[in-house]
Amino acid sequence: SIKKVTQRVIELGDKKEIVTVDDLPYIIADVLKHDKVHDKVKVINYALNLSQGLRPSATIKLSINDVEYQQFAVGDGQYDAFVKAVKLIYTDNLKREFPTLTNYMVNIPPGGRTDALVQANITWLYKGHTIKTRGLDADQIEAAIQATVKMLNIIENL
Repeated sequence: SIKKVTQRVIELGDKKEIVTVDDLPYIIADVLKHDKVHDKVKVINYALNLSQGLRPSATIKLSINDVEYQQFAVGDGQYDAFVKAVKLIYTDNLKREFPTLTNYMVNIPPGGRTDALVQANITWLYKGHTIKTRGLDADQIEAAIQATVKMLNIIENL
């Protein structure tokens, strides 16, 4: 477990993120509660756009069971656009049900730094199963995307 936590801190350092003592509980919780499952779903690429006067949009490319899918969607925010694009892949391309997001919570450590690590906790409902996932990153949207990809990998294994 210590090696996994240390590796995550090193990864964040490689991305030039400053890791403080306040960040460590979030890193530990993320690493220890979400050990890597065999990733059947991977994000190949995504582009999120936000412009004044235009609706946010997302273009994404996912690999699901080694098959690549690409979609575009607009939303009320960048994360909403991302999720709508993922949902299009599941409903239109795969003809499968997509989970319902039931709760979204963001935690930011105290200190007021703009580069603080953010933890996104998202709860989903899928075919009677409640799925709780979390992501950790300095960017709130990236943390939410990580949590979403974890959920996708969970449903691929149900």
